[in-house]
Amino acid sequence: MLYTSAGRLPLCERCFSLYRSLRVAASTQGWPRELHVAPYTQGRHNRAQLVPSTQSGEKAPMGYGGLLGAEPSFPCRRSASSTAASALNVFDRQMKRRQKDWAVSQPGAHHCDYLREEVGERIADRVFDIARTFPFALDLGSGRGYISQHLTKDIVERFVHADLSEKALRNLAASEIPSVRVIVDEEFVPFKENTFDLVVSSLSLHWVNDLPRAFQEIHRILKPDGVFIGAMYGGETLFELRCSLQLAEIEREGGFSPHISPFTAVTDLGNLMGRAGFNMLTVDADEIQIQYPGMFEVMKDLQGMGESNCAWNRRSLLHRDSMIAAAAIYQDMYGEEDGTVPATFQVYYMIGWKPHESQAKPAKRGSATVSFGDLKKVKEIVSETRTEEK
Repeated sequence: MLYTSAGRLPLCERCFSLYRSLRVAASTQGWPRELHVAPYTQGRHNRAQLVPSTQSGEKAPMGYGGLLGAEPSFPCRRSASSTAASALNVFDRQMKRRQKDWAVSQPGAHHCDYLREEVGERIADRVFDIARTFPFALDLGSGRGYISQHLTKDIVERFVHADLSEKALRNLAASEIPSVRVIVDEEFVPFKENTFDLVVSSLSLHWVNDLPRAFQEIHRILKPDGVFIGAMYGGETLFELRCSLQLAEIEREGGFSPHISPFTAVTDLGNLMGRAGFNMLTVDADEIQIQYPGMFEVMKDLQGMGESNCAWNRRSLLHRDSMIAAAAIYQDMYGEEDGTVPATFQVYYMIGWKPHESQAKPAKRGSATVSFGDLKKVKEIVSETRTEEK
């Protein structure tokens, strides 16, 4: 067994040789329009294949400034049956890829992008708040490019769109920023250390099995003084749907199964990012509430977003009686006077910086010249000052 430099995860010699033979060589020339890191399965291994191509089908120049590492930062994984037993394997990533591919392939798929568009614009606003230009940026889990379409090339000079779904990348929204597309699993980031000035991620990391490792990988590929700005769904997301399904199944079937995927608590994000090495952290939560005609419309739009449950312990089918009962409970408990029902999406926004010597540092212990105990004397000082002025 060989081990990767990033995560000490096993990589068989055969897969390692394949990767080394196909990896992108360090080069300062050539801008391939698409640079695929396409996962495919053969036998008992899930391996990674680099497939450079262009929209016209012509062979693209290899290289992207040494973008990819000399050694892979992701392992070849075993079959689904064995990985499902792992303590850190909650989600079926291949199922999530199929769900996203299916969603993008549907007619009028963009009609279900309203939530991603909104959150992508809010992340772009946070990028604009930083008074600097980012020469090289990565959108991890970019989908159709919901962030880059709201940015300008004055802020970001070059963009890399990375996503698990090839079909999503082939349908990128228009943007003035020069970019390339990379098919890559967000759990195994194949980029070199200190590559990007900015990493953004919108509504993608909540499907990652090992979130602490994902933050460590993002920190690794950032340049010193680089910034990560991300958004992911929080624990109160779709609580109306969750409660309705659980109550209906308890009533009709005598028990319930998880139909809503587990989410991270906001109290954990700061700790996870701090442990990954980020500093100057900012974590805040927001709620977006959307009105739907009924519960079935909520579930239909979730499917159209590619946000269906992909947990290993999910139930493949729901009983018809339980679904009808859940819709009635949803309407009764949460319905509005106009007949619509709300669906709440809690979104966590996070900002973290990779340490650099130029960043502000806390003062040394004991260097303060003013004590908090002096605050009670403020009124006296103000009164004395006013008296002296008179």
